[in-house]
Amino acid sequence: MVTKISWQKAGHVTEPGRYMFRFGWLNVAAEDLAIWEQFPDATFTLVQMAAAADGMEEFHLGAFEVPAHPLPDRQ
Repeated sequence: MVTKISWQKAGHVTEPGRYMFRFGWLNVAAEDLAIWEQFPDATFTLVQMAAAADGMEEFHLGAFEVPAHPLPDRQ
């Protein structure tokens, strides 16, 4: 099963870093944020890394998809 995450589900993070989520740690790179800033409705595949020292699962963002029909602006 492939798990995907949107910027909305990631809490609209604005800085690269390591974030705790209910499924484990998520590592977000500056390049990932640049994609979300350009394509806010893009979804990334979660890629599992080795378990963190605290025993929690750890993930980084892999391939991304941009929807063919983006959602309307939510302002």
